[in-house]
Amino acid sequence: MIIFNKKFLLMLVAILSLSLVLAACGGDDNEDTGNNEEGQEESENDSGDSGSESASDVEYEEQEWEFVTEELKGQVQYEYAAEFADRIKEKTNGKITVTPYEYGALGSEVDQAQLLQDGGVQMAVMSPGFTGGQVPDGQIFSLHYFFPADPKLTQEVLNTSEALNKDLRAKYEEHSISPLAFWSEGSMAWTSNVGIEKPSDWEGLNMRVQESPLMKKTYDAYGASVQSLSWGELYTALDRETVDAQENPVFFIESASFHEVQDTLTISRHNNYIAMTTVNTEWYNGLGDAEKQLIDETVEEMQSWVFEEQKKQNDAGLEAIKNDSEYDTKIIELTDEQIAEFKKVAEPVHEYYKNEVEGIDPAIYDKLKKEIEEVSGE
Repeated sequence: MIIFNKKFLLMLVAILSLSLVLAACGGDDNEDTGNNEEGQEESENDSGDSGSESASDVEYEEQEWEFVTEELKGQVQYEYAAEFADRIKEKTNGKITVTPYEYGALGSEVDQAQLLQDGGVQMAVMSPGFTGGQVPDGQIFSLHYFFPADPKLTQEVLNTSEALNKDLRAKYEEHSISPLAFWSEGSMAWTSNVGIEKPSDWEGLNMRVQESPLMKKTYDAYGASVQSLSWGELYTALDRETVDAQENPVFFIESASFHEVQDTLTISRHNNYIAMTTVNTEWYNGLGDAEKQLIDETVEEMQSWVFEEQKKQNDAGLEAIKNDSEYDTKIIELTDEQIAEFKKVAEPVHEYYKNEVEGIDPAIYDKLKKEIEEVSGE
């Protein structure tokens, strides 16, 4: 009987002790939430949505990422990288620092593409035109009168296209470049000293192009010769007339002062200047899920931001050129009839790209063409 009482007492003490511990824990929870029912609600919400945790709710380790661009401070690409850096800083409470670099800080456009491939930097905004030799399919953005003339429709294609965001991305990833997004910097325009209004106006002109074999083929169809130059050399080349013409969005023409050394600006809408937000593939794949989600959600947010930014800069650039009293620039806007003439000459180059360019996947062309037709309502 005495032995039984001792066991009973020991068991009773253990039960009372456990009850006190549980009560204390329950008290802490109530103190944090201030309300049992509210705390229960939060717990249910967390368990029901644990896979979609916001990037700002994650505790990140301190990291530094470098982000190169092909443009200068104030121009679209650099401002994109700077805005991206601000958003990452805010979401990570300063734990992850993104350093944007303007053009020239780490070499030419070709140098920067190589740097990204080699893992020398983590991120880059780049034009597919400077990787045409490595990823021939990227030259599809060089085709004249292939994408919609309206930048808004082109951006819709860029956002939604499986041919680009899945199939073309896989092609780039063979070279350690992962395009996370494609976006427009606006419609391209031509500058020259003779004025471009019909295809025959190109005859005898020396056109500056990017490192893209397809660009050479296109201007050859118009009757021009071509020369590949980094844009850092372009102003001097235009001034000295070692090249006669160039193409860029209007904001870039104005900010780079090309209109100072060229007499005419032709609003041709022959294509859009496409940029890619890219990361080094191996670096990106080696990140934790939280960092990948952080990058992906920020890149997606930036699509609408950069469309508005390029529109603002292109509108302002055109007004600045029109109102520049020191440098008088003749502005030519092609009519629908004139554009039809250029399309007639340019369209055989589309077939050349699909059937003749070595290393491309014709299925990507076919799929993208169909996607463009669906967006354009054709």
